[in-house]
Amino acid sequence: MMKHWRPLPLLLALAAGCAPLMEDEAAPPLTDTAQAARDGREWKPCGSTPRLLRDIRPGLEDGFIHSQVHGNGALFFSASDGTHGSELWRSSGTGGTGTFMVKDIAVGLDSSGPTDLTMVGDRLFFIADDEVRGRALWASDGTEAGTYLVKRVLPIDASQADGQTLVAYKERLYFSSVLPDGTDGYELWTSDGTEAGTFMVADLAPGPDGSFPRRFYVHDGSLYFVISQGDENWLVRSEGGPGVTPLFKVFEDTVIFRMKSVGRKLFFLVDPDEGEADLYVTDGTAAGTRFLRFFPGEYPHDMVALHGKLYFSAGSGTPEGEELWVSDGTRSGTRRVKDIRAGATGSEPAFLTVAGGRIFFAADDGERGRELWVSDGTTRGTVLFRDLEPGAPGSSPSDMTAIQDWLFFGATTEGRGSEPWVSDGTAAGTRALDEVAPGAASSSPRDFIRSGWDVFFTADDGRTGRELYALPFRPEDHCSQAR
Repeated sequence: MMKHWRPLPLLLALAAGCAPLMEDEAAPPLTDTAQAARDGREWKPCGSTPRLLRDIRPGLEDGFIHSQVHGNGALFFSASDGTHGSELWRSSGTGGTGTFMVKDIAVGLDSSGPTDLTMVGDRLFFIADDEVRGRALWASDGTEAGTYLVKRVLPIDASQADGQTLVAYKERLYFSSVLPDGTDGYELWTSDGTEAGTFMVADLAPGPDGSFPRRFYVHDGSLYFVISQGDENWLVRSEGGPGVTPLFKVFEDTVIFRMKSVGRKLFFLVDPDEGEADLYVTDGTAAGTRFLRFFPGEYPHDMVALHGKLYFSAGSGTPEGEELWVSDGTRSGTRRVKDIRAGATGSEPAFLTVAGGRIFFAADDGERGRELWVSDGTTRGTVLFRDLEPGAPGSSPSDMTAIQDWLFFGATTEGRGSEPWVSDGTAAGTRALDEVAPGAASSSPRDFIRSGWDVFFTADDGRTGRELYALPFRPEDHCSQAR
């Protein structure tokens, strides 16, 4: 029988939640974005000109924009304007109320340093320090008045967790935290956004050491994470209550990491403190957790799911070099898809993303430089998509992001530098957007994300530092509203 760890239940009632985050009142009024998506209308970029939304930190210095997350009608992110330090910001994109700081949590030049921005329903959770009560859990409805300290607990730091620290699960927030008095170590906590509804779920390792939950991942209706028990590290499964199901055990310095959901299967990596990794898969049971293959050299990376299989880049320590790999969850079905570049160097696939039922990625075949490739998952169907910059250097596509089956990315071409591009999935429909940094300079676009009626990204035009840009992205009949 499967063993369960189950501490005494915590008899704490859940209080009522806060007011929901509202859609930006000034957003395009005909239809909200969720309804437009449900209508099945095709979305498309409106034009080719990205727009600087605001010079958040005036002058040549960057706005230090990070942790972007899509809210309800607004993009939330952390940024610094040089006057208030790093604080919580929001943007309605090319329309609406604009781009502005939500709240100066650490008043003045001090930074509250919001991190781990996570949406749970219509509420934004994050970790911040108001310079009075230390790092703690905060929440926001997108307004200054509705941005508040949830509870004085100390959530685990991302650098310690090496992965996601706050996670949305079953309409609640789950995270690893400890009380300021230090009586208990880091354990599993949950929150509904109220002080009374923020509590420890389970004291899996009583005492100051704690079980140190980390690397949270939601898969197939369950919450997976790693804990420590003495000199053992465990991958466990939880349904959000005090009991957990142990699935896989390793010892001391062995690391369990990089989980990826593929249908009903969950893949993950294990590093036995050697800088190399084993690929495992689980069906959510201990008996169904099994080793697939050892990968020397660089960890397998850029994992994506397509047609019930895992695709990834791996093999840097093999004679064939780093190439595109696939796994169907069996040892025999874990294999290289194609040897794009013969020899130990390999084509080094990167920025894998799935759009329109195919995998797009950057790779170097040794002849045409680093260019944009595509794969349907088969050897024959893995081909050069388009040679954007003919010649040995290549265009070095980067930061590829699939949005509504459109592909957004950065690429470098002669006379233009690294600038934003977009593709509808056809070679003819792959085009450069207008330059952000004119001429041969590079704006180096990255962090593409759709929120509301726009695709946002950060870029540097050479005059304002790295700031926030947006391109209207809407159903075709809404593009005329793009201002």
